[in-house]
Amino acid sequence: MSPLLVWVMIIIYVIFAIFLAFLSKNGKQNSMVGYFLGDRKLNGFVSALSYSATTYSAFMLVGLAGLTYNGGVGAYGFEIIYFMGVSLVAIFGPRFWVVGKKYGYVTPSEMLGDRYQSKLVAIVIAISSCLFLIPYSAVQLTGIGYLLQGVTGGAISYTTGVIIATLLALLFTFIAGIRSVAWTDSLQALIMIVTSTIVVILIINGLGGLTGFFNQLQSNQPESLTVPGNGFFNFWTFLGLTIPWFFFSISNPQVSQRLYMPESLKSLRHMLMGFLIFGFIYTIVSVVWGFSASILYPDLENADLATPMLLSSDLVPPILGVIVMVGIMAAAISTIDSILLTLASMFSRDVVGNLTKQSTDKKQLTIGKLVIPIIAILAFLFAQLQLDLIAVLSVASSAGLIVSVPAIIGAFFWKKGSAIAVILSVSISSIVVILLEFFKFVPFGLKSGIWGLLLSTSIFIIVSFMSKAPIHKAEEFLKYIKVTLSKSKA
Repeated sequence: MSPLLVWVMIIIYVIFAIFLAFLSKNGKQNSMVGYFLGDRKLNGFVSALSYSATTYSAFMLVGLAGLTYNGGVGAYGFEIIYFMGVSLVAIFGPRFWVVGKKYGYVTPSEMLGDRYQSKLVAIVIAISSCLFLIPYSAVQLTGIGYLLQGVTGGAISYTTGVIIATLLALLFTFIAGIRSVAWTDSLQALIMIVTSTIVVILIINGLGGLTGFFNQLQSNQPESLTVPGNGFFNFWTFLGLTIPWFFFSISNPQVSQRLYMPESLKSLRHMLMGFLIFGFIYTIVSVVWGFSASILYPDLENADLATPMLLSSDLVPPILGVIVMVGIMAAAISTIDSILLTLASMFSRDVVGNLTKQSTDKKQLTIGKLVIPIIAILAFLFAQLQLDLIAVLSVASSAGLIVSVPAIIGAFFWKKGSAIAVILSVSISSIVVILLEFFKFVPFGLKSGIWGLLLSTSIFIIVSFMSKAPIHKAEEFLKYIKVTLSKSKA
């Protein structure tokens, strides 16, 4: 693919995205709710596309395609488990939205801190999120670096691609906060779903149609159509990858924070339905890409280069390939944007805000904006490590975030959950996950996410029974949710 064509399309995208970002500005973004939540006024259509672009980032068309290239059809099962996990949004989404509107929550950690009546709970959750989300944002930068390097044959270096992504993420974030991110997300999601679907159709036709496509897979690599196939997706690996991914929609704060943003419960439902449709199509597209790359390029040293090689192939017209490339790049930037905003809001509101008694909303906003570039720099430095297999790294980050799941479930469904139980379960389990990942230790064949969930659940339940829970707040919290949701159904 011509480097000149790639640069021209990137410039066109940047100009159009900046225009859209400025167009999205609606008054002054001079409050935490305005800057980080868009004043809770996103409609269902924008919410759905933004949620989709944030969730399905470099992980999908680069990461999931690479995972399919490496492990075959097991990757499809892995992603379908995540897809099933989105059903959790149907349960927790309305509850997040209702209490967010009632109590003015800006971050999920703030909600947990208030629900368990402990500032330390909010601080611990926020710090834990920072530890695991910075590597996840680096994964997005890595995806863009590999993408631009691959489609241009190295004419655009990996580091150049990462720098471009980092600068654009900062730019879109600062223009209008979450509003500019949401609107540019919508543009990116539409580009992705339309162009990637067209590419799949062209590739399938180029490989002899559906019959020819599956015949080649069955003849050349029949193991890719079975599980565990070549052994990559053995039972324990599959379990270790899928469990953290199943809880992604509530454990990842950059995703759950989006549940505060729709203007109404109706918009929230539209967001979920739109996302499910988008996600199903995109999952099929990504898996087919991985299989197609394995047919055309069976000897790649790095599976994450499957998509770049595919876009550079003779089966994809250069102009279409470069448009898809821009769409993937834009989606990854969308995820980075969201993570930057979420972590900045959590640090300023839940860490600094709780440690500094005089911290006002305006001061928190200022601190949040100052923190954004620091987080971006940390993600950039992490991305320079160029670690392999984006999909696996993404799940490793989710393995750390999964330790907050028992506290989240307890907040909405168990009155006896206590603050000290949340603090100990999250902090101890986070440390254990970090140690397991750092030393690549897999006790009894179980990956870190499984141990993190088992340990945090056990500690949360046991310590809750041994300590005092904020029953009054729990009853008030749960009663308001029940009454409000009952009225909305009436």
